Amino acid sequence: MLSSIYHDNQPVTIGILGGGQLAKMSAQAAYRLGLRVAVIEPAENSPAGMMTKADFPLGWYDSTELERFVEVSDIITLENEFIAPEILDGMTDKRLVFPTPDTLRQVQDKFIQKQTMQRAGIPVPVFAAINSVEEAYTFGKEHGYPYVMKTRTLGYDGYGNATVGRDNQAMVAFMRFTSDPDVPRQMMAEKFVKFRKELAVMVARNRRGETAVYPCVETVQENHICRYVLAPAPDIDDGIRKKAQEIAVAAVEAVEGVGVFGVEMFLTDTDKLLYNEIAPRPHNSGHYTIEGCYTSQFENHIRAICNLPLGSPDLIVPAAVMANVLGKRIGSGVPDTVVGLMRHGRVSFHLYGKATSRVGRKMGHLTALGASVQEALALVKAAEEDLLW
Repeated sequence: MLSSIYHDNQPVTIGILGGGQLAKMSAQAAYRLGLRVAVIEPAENSPAGMMTKADFPLGWYDSTELERFVEVSDIITLENEFIAPEILDGMTDKRLVFPTPDTLRQVQDKFIQKQTMQRAGIPVPVFAAINSVEEAYTFGKEHGYPYVMKTRTLGYDGYGNATVGRDNQAMVAFMRFTSDPDVPRQMMAEKFVKFRKELAVMVARNRRGETAVYPCVETVQENHICRYVLAPAPDIDDGIRKKAQEIAVAAVEAVEGVGVFGVEMFLTDTDKLLYNEIAPRPHNSGHYTIEGCYTSQFENHIRAICNLPLGSPDLIVPAAVMANVLGKRIGSGVPDTVVGLMRHGRVSFHLYGKATSRVGRKMGHLTALGASVQEALALVKAAEEDLLW
């Protein structure tokens, strides 16, 4: 079984498309397993690229650079879903690629993604493609205001989303998203969901279809950006947690996913679960697993794409809380000081090594473990106060 991570008596090389923090933490997991890592990213000194001699900073749009990257890699994966599937298509004749181009096609366009999940019997909000201002008006008339207008691709952390409350807001949002001729965008609309919690479940699935299902967590958003992840999700019953895990597994199976996937859901005011979206990669809502679980999402991602047995996703303590460290300024990516933070001995600090900061950018995260979610949350909030940025 372990022979799948060796080739010609050498450790295999995991090639990662993207060099940000997700690639960095995936690379760290690969190194712990004795593997090698190659990184391609259209930037010098990316967080993951700085960790390997096999760094390809001209990026995947440079055909020669991409060819060199493929040549040194044995198994290829990615850290974001915004890479064109056609780029992955060109690799599959030479290398194993996970997630596959077909999986990415079902995920990358959010309208196609919702159709895929609906066909799989997964509960989703009412949605429709919006190709004109008139269709935006029609959706509001048929399904009511407010509703959410979204770009079908390239949206994240609230970018590409707008909540519209009446016809003129629908017109303004549609024109704002589609007016740039150099960036053609297709749009969709979703009925507004009145929810009391946003939940997420990480699922690892290897090439044999075996799965490791992480606890159902609550994600707490501020300004459309995740601030805290609470594991396990507090103040809901075990039946809801189990149902959320079942939906997450069904979503990953619906796209024939291999690797780690983050599945986000809404828990409505009437305690119904509705699928929101899936990320075909390690996910922000799974960072707590590094300290909080027997096997982190990053290690299980590497295990899954190598077709190895998956590690336990169970919490090693009753509760864990992760807090994103967000940029508060435009400028250097180095904090003013971490001395005060380091006095909080029960809080783990991950700084991603990004060269520059901007307001709201994810620069790192904190994790605390505790006997309860409340205890762990208090620990990370106290540490946040002493991180000077």
